[in-house]
Amino acid sequence: MSVLIRPIITEKMTADGELFNRYGFYVQPGANKLEIKAAVEATYGVSVEKVRTMNYGPTRKSRYTKTGIQHGKTNAMKKAIVDVAEGDIIDFYSNL
Repeated sequence: MSVLIRPIITEKMTADGELFNRYGFYVQPGANKLEIKAAVEATYGVSVEKVRTMNYGPTRKSRYTKTGIQHGKTNAMKKAIVDVAEGDIIDFYSNL
């Protein structure tokens, strides 16, 4: 099972990648910073300087239907922001 789930491709993360060499990834909730660093270096062939992680809990929602109150939640997720060494870049659009 891979540590990296998918990259975060938004306007904000694209700007961070161009200006500061920072890239974002959704990762497995049980992964630590050393595993994330090794996975990014092995997958993209870059040298990672710094890894920052954020845990997001599930969002709970309820709605009223004719059968009663329905409760639900989204999945918990973990994000990792990876600082790459100067001169290295990660191109997410190369294989489109």
